[in-house]
Amino acid sequence: MAFRFVLAAAVAAVASSAAPPSYHSTTYAPPAYGPTHAPSYSPAPTYESYQYQYQPQPSYGHQPAYGHQQPVYGHQQPAYGHQPAYPACPHYPEDPACSKNSTDPWCLEDSEYPEYEIQHAISYNKHKVLELYADVADLNTENSVERLTEIEEETYLCPSEVGYVRPLRAVNTDGKWRVIVNNIKVDYETFTQTTRIEKCLSAGEACPLVPQCYESSCLQKSVYHRFLVYDPCDQYFPFAIETFQLPASCACSLGAYEISH
Repeated sequence: MAFRFVLAAAVAAVASSAAPPSYHSTTYAPPAYGPTHAPSYSPAPTYESYQYQYQPQPSYGHQPAYGHQQPVYGHQQPAYGHQPAYPACPHYPEDPACSKNSTDPWCLEDSEYPEYEIQHAISYNKHKVLELYADVADLNTENSVERLTEIEEETYLCPSEVGYVRPLRAVNTDGKWRVIVNNIKVDYETFTQTTRIEKCLSAGEACPLVPQCYESSCLQKSVYHRFLVYDPCDQYFPFAIETFQLPASCACSLGAYEISH
């Protein structure tokens, strides 16, 4: 009897140790990774912490008081030293080299004539140049006053020299030398400007065929011509039409005459 009780107690102890654990009676604890204590985080910054904190500026001492009176600078401007005088246009000499050995206000020959520059400028502005050139090209110099070919027909009172010229440079009515567009070939067109001039050979002297009882003198007369000119100083459109005064005829001027008998 006692042996059965011991055996039953042993079987009950084995059964209790082999039975699965009851999840309702125990609390599940997850494994701990890392330190046993939870990390502490600093609190998030608030809006007030980003506000600008005014810092007082250091004091540099007492500022001087200038009062209400303004300093008087006077009317004299400050002198900055000598200012160099630059020419208005370095490519446009006031007196060209062709005028050095001539008394005429025009040049028929010019070693410094800017032919290539004029050709390039006309090619770039050909339509506008043709409009200006048509204004002066209509002047037909062949219809100008013709000189007599035979002296038996008529004799001039004052000797003169007539010529049809194509000036390369000339002095305009403002007294400035200008480059005249002449003998310039662009594409299939040649730009020329011909004019008739007549110079007195004895200007200011008495008319040779007038009796000495009359007061007379040979007088040089001029007319105004319009030429197409090239201005290298103008970077936008270096062409214009300007006026030139050139000799046109030689006249005999008679003074007042009173008959005393």
